[in-house]
Amino acid sequence: MKKILITGAAGFLGSHLCDRFINEDFHVIAMDNLITGDLNNIAHLFKLKNFEFYNHDVSKFVYVPGELDYILHFASPASPIDYLKIPIQTLKVGSLGTHNLLGLAKEKRARILVASTSEVYGDPLVHPQNEDYFGNVNTIGPRGVYDEAKRFQESITMAYHTYHGLETRIVRIFNTYGPRMRLNDGRVVPAFIGQSLRGEDLTVFGDGSQTRSFCYVDDLIEGIYKLLFSDYNYPVNLGNPDEISIKQFADEIIALTGTKQKVIYKPLPKNDPLQRQPDITRAKEILDWEPKVSRAEGMQKTLDFFKTFTKEELNKREHKDFSSYSQV
Repeated sequence: MKKILITGAAGFLGSHLCDRFINEDFHVIAMDNLITGDLNNIAHLFKLKNFEFYNHDVSKFVYVPGELDYILHFASPASPIDYLKIPIQTLKVGSLGTHNLLGLAKEKRARILVASTSEVYGDPLVHPQNEDYFGNVNTIGPRGVYDEAKRFQESITMAYHTYHGLETRIVRIFNTYGPRMRLNDGRVVPAFIGQSLRGEDLTVFGDGSQTRSFCYVDDLIEGIYKLLFSDYNYPVNLGNPDEISIKQFADEIIALTGTKQKVIYKPLPKNDPLQRQPDITRAKEILDWEPKVSRAEGMQKTLDFFKTFTKEELNKREHKDFSSYSQV
């Protein structure tokens, strides 16, 4: 049985990765310091013999006994609310945490895949964004703690590949949504759904003309799985190129939920990307991958998940004013 370490395992993407590799008959070692993760996301796995969990911060030394075949590094705050609230931890997990895990991969002779992000492109001057674009990022702006942590993460990963011959993979993840997202964590999908279910008006920043491209989580997990077992060492975009404006998306959510809220507008946060659409040509050619789940189907599944929350949970789960946060 192959053994894989998944960091950030109690988070949105990490928990879905745990499920996938358990279903593929791997022995899964899950690691998370629970600063943004939730054990409820992986509670169903604790009874399994081929699953183990460690409450640990990967910014500190990481020890895993015995053999290890693969590492998936998904430990990082991913929403603006989180990385603006804990900027130092965000920088540390992208730098020190990545360094620790690359060292572990080198010691174990394991293949490592690190989770990067479309945010390395910043507010892009190229559209759609392909992997050869270097980005337009403000290193000292409010988003810099996340953007630069991920850019450094890519750099040190490639350095380990080039200098040590380590087997590395880099995935650049575009907007992804689905069950187990934290309600109202500042990202646009749970924020809009949460506002709709509470009967509130939907908050759009700027004039709503900025665009996003939303990928359903099952599609993303399939792409990550294929990338891990590919022979490609350079960054690969994974996302859904079906682009939509935030205003149009707000209207879709109102129609989906059958509610009658209005859309209200607030100032656009500093350095908020005005366009976001992945060029997935490389993923198609190298991985034979492209998303299968339509936004209508994926959003219905996501809405059904959030509908399971009680009224009390809807009102207490980090319900706050998002006016100072980026809409991602």
